Amino acid sequence: MDKKYWVPALDKANDILLAISGQPSKLKLIDLSKQLGINKSSMFSLLNTMEQLEWVVRDAEGTYSLGSKLGFIGNSFFKQFSLIERFRKEASITKHKIQETIQLARLERHEVLYLAKEEMPSPVRLASEPGMKLPAHVTALGKALLADLETSVIESLFPDEVLQPCPTPHTLKNRSDLITQLELSREHGVAFDLQEAVMGFCCVAAPVRDTQGQVIAAISCSMFQHEWEQKRELAQREICALAARLSHSSV
Repeated sequence: MDKKYWVPALDKANDILLAISGQPSKLKLIDLSKQLGINKSSMFSLLNTMEQLEWVVRDAEGTYSLGSKLGFIGNSFFKQFSLIERFRKEASITKHKIQETIQLARLERHEVLYLAKEEMPSPVRLASEPGMKLPAHVTALGKALLADLETSVIESLFPDEVLQPCPTPHTLKNRSDLITQLELSREHGVAFDLQEAVMGFCCVAAPVRDTQGQVIAAISCSMFQHEWEQKRELAQREICALAARLSHSSV
């Protein structure tokens, strides 16, 4: 990354926001200073400015949480995507048919950006939340999105033959294997994650296309492996049908 015009203060503010978002109402100034390696006087100035901007809020105990301005900005970010509103309406029907949570995402280079989620009540909650990113090669969503790209583009996004990270023993480890899977996904219109992102979970995804036929997003549902054996055909059929209904929307 070219840092010729880098602003260090913004970089530090970003680190602070990420730390607070990971532990809301848990970290005090001294905790943030030690965790991020920023001296206390600089941390005080940064937090004071961010508090005035309503980026963070200092609680009564002196701990910090994210401020209302970030909620407004985040909400505005997701409002950019007109597809999300339609997804919520359509996926709310599909999730009851499959009895599983449905997710919507788009591709950002070699990562998947989660845009929305229609969740079914479950004792185990999927960790992927709107705004979160995961490596595209470990997810069904990512494969459904990557399958629309030329092999040369895939090679530029994944310049090394060895793929990283590999969160489970089932994760694809080589770019050549990924390209082979993408060819199958392109041919059949669906992509799978068979315990590749999280052990014990399987997933099916399908692409959403615009009026020119370009893939603009993808949808998926994930479930426990033992449920996958029972619901695989149903899930694939319903996810493909939902993707077809959502296609031709703009994002």
